Amino acid sequence: MDHDALIAALSGTGFGLSLIIAIGAQNAFVLRQGLRREHVVPVVAVCAISDVALIAAGIAGLGALLELAPWLIDVLRIGGAIFLLAYAALAARRAWRPASLASHASGEPAALWGVLTTCLALTWLNPHVYLDTVVLLGSVAGTHGDDRWWFGAGAAIGSIVWFTALGVGARALRPLFVRPTAWRVLDGLIAVVMAAIAGSLVHGLMAS
Repeated sequence: MDHDALIAALSGTGFGLSLIIAIGAQNAFVLRQGLRREHVVPVVAVCAISDVALIAAGIAGLGALLELAPWLIDVLRIGGAIFLLAYAALAARRAWRPASLASHASGEPAALWGVLTTCLALTWLNPHVYLDTVVLLGSVAGTHGDDRWWFGAGAAIGSIVWFTALGVGARALRPLFVRPTAWRVLDGLIAVVMAAIAGSLVHGLMAS
């Protein structure tokens, strides 16, 4: 790797992390699964692989296609808003009837297919991920010319590191979530975040 490629990779890592480190639907879901120690590795893998695929698509030029067919984003906005509102309602219900971490551990774990389906929906039904990762990141990568794939590699590494740290590192917060009140606050925050994102999708649809 020459100097320019290294700079591109480091720039990609920094730019990718700046896009992904925020309170959002995907991050909130990974955090919750990490706290429950439930299907953490598959969830992290789905998020990381999805990000890598989207980054590659953006660098390969899919962003240009989305700009030519904006109706695809509108379809994603509608589907994403419906799904996020439903998930927000479920989180609000959990906040209304909170449980401790101990009771979560003693109950039946959620089915893997259901968890992964939710994870995939939170990732691929969110139009912001296409606008940020495919269009924006792909455009910035293009400014690095022949080193654009090194930029993408850096962004992909940043995503993998972030989701792994979020899912695995959540165990450090487990002592706090022994109390039902902590789960009520977390699920209440998740409900607000999901509803707010759904609202922003609807607003974007009406404004487009």
